[in-house]
Amino acid sequence: MPPANADKAEILLPQHPCAKPPGNVVLFAFDEVAFPFRKGVAHHLVPGNNPVMALPAGPEGAPDEVLLYYGTVIRIQDKFHMWYYGSHGPPGAHIGYGHGRARKENGTFTNCLCYATSDDGVRWEKPELGLVDFRGSTHNNLVNLPEPSPRPAAVVFHDPEDPDPNRRFKLAYEAEREGAVTFCVAFSPDGLNWQLSEKNPVAGFFEMAGGVRWNGLYYVTGQAGLRENSALPIRTLDTFVSSDFEHWSPCAATGLNRAWDLSGPATEGDIHQFEEIHLGAGLWNRGNVILGIYGQWHGHPSGDRRLLTMDLGLAISHDAIHYREPIPGFRFIPAREQPHSPPDFPALMQGQGMENVGDRTLYWYSLWRGTEGTGVRLVSWERDRLGYLQPVRGGGGRVLSCPFEVVSDEADVFLNVSGLGEYCTLRASLVDEGFRPLPGYSGAGAVRVSENGLKVRLRWPTDQRLDNDLVRMRLDIQFEGIRAEDARLHTAYVENQR
Repeated sequence: MPPANADKAEILLPQHPCAKPPGNVVLFAFDEVAFPFRKGVAHHLVPGNNPVMALPAGPEGAPDEVLLYYGTVIRIQDKFHMWYYGSHGPPGAHIGYGHGRARKENGTFTNCLCYATSDDGVRWEKPELGLVDFRGSTHNNLVNLPEPSPRPAAVVFHDPEDPDPNRRFKLAYEAEREGAVTFCVAFSPDGLNWQLSEKNPVAGFFEMAGGVRWNGLYYVTGQAGLRENSALPIRTLDTFVSSDFEHWSPCAATGLNRAWDLSGPATEGDIHQFEEIHLGAGLWNRGNVILGIYGQWHGHPSGDRRLLTMDLGLAISHDAIHYREPIPGFRFIPAREQPHSPPDFPALMQGQGMENVGDRTLYWYSLWRGTEGTGVRLVSWERDRLGYLQPVRGGGGRVLSCPFEVVSDEADVFLNVSGLGEYCTLRASLVDEGFRPLPGYSGAGAVRVSENGLKVRLRWPTDQRLDNDLVRMRLDIQFEGIRAEDARLHTAYVENQR
């Protein structure tokens, strides 16, 4: 029998990703959660090509003579900050499956956490911090991380609202303790001088690449082990979660698995052969949606890691745990023809940090394999034009968004759109959650858009903004004109006016 107070029981369901956002809403057109209702359109992604070198490795003998990256870029006000791993040692010491292996020189590990700054995210400098003695000199960019055995995997969080000023920078990193690879954390007031947690290690094997703070919790993504959540020896996108950065979930949640199923049990001989996810994903928190750039591991049938290739793929999450690929297997940042990459088996390594700077979207990453020309690379897109919705040739199309609410007194709606002109326009309306037209915003009140731009405001006939007296609503967009197939809807924005 049900309990006596069953009529008062409450089931807490996940909040709809667009229903009641913490701030502004970003609706990427390629996201089927953002625009679930579609007719006569197809979604596309835009690969990141034409990389440039943002931060080269140091000269021979420098702490970053081999630049591994495995790090983080954070913009704080008008300054960009980068934490990355460098490595050094005798010639040939860095050659391996990837250049992320811990090396030893005179009995100590040669991986070290370095720091760089930039005013624009494109041109970087390595400041002389004067914090760590390296080969008899403190004229270097090494941060003070008193970890005796770091391994190259780390994620930096900037948490300016932490009441403890000594914890306003947080570091999740990989280290070797008593012969085992473990998940450790550290804290800093400035991102340069770090204090290791007394609770280290906070978890077992975990190689991380990204993280976000989401609804008051910290999430770090990576790979938790080849057999952590599967009978197959595969790498998956795994996430550990914490409320205080020291007490973490006792095991990881697997959010994305790209390997195929087998009809029988796996054997030890099946390792390194599959479509896998290398070191989770570098994350970009856009408020109501998280974009993840993950390592797209393409195993070789022989199982020889020297023969694998690795592109970077795109995945989306609306809860910081479960991820989905907009186009499964799409090579979002291709490894092919990367400068200084081995031509036969190219492989890339994602990083944490993605930013809109002016009219561009910037992303930083590195080679996973390669000893010459190592460094942090930069690839960019037109701002938030990572993909688009476009009518199928020969007709128009229509899309409707998930429901959203205005959480302030007023709000504006903007479109990031291209391809419009005399023979190709959009008609934008608002309907309620049940698809009924909202008076003044549909029919005669709809907005006809013929202007291209990264942020075109929808001006309703009365030039009024949305207000919080309106019910939960959806954006209804129709592609019109004899050349409707030329239109590209990239992104929609709902911005609350505070």
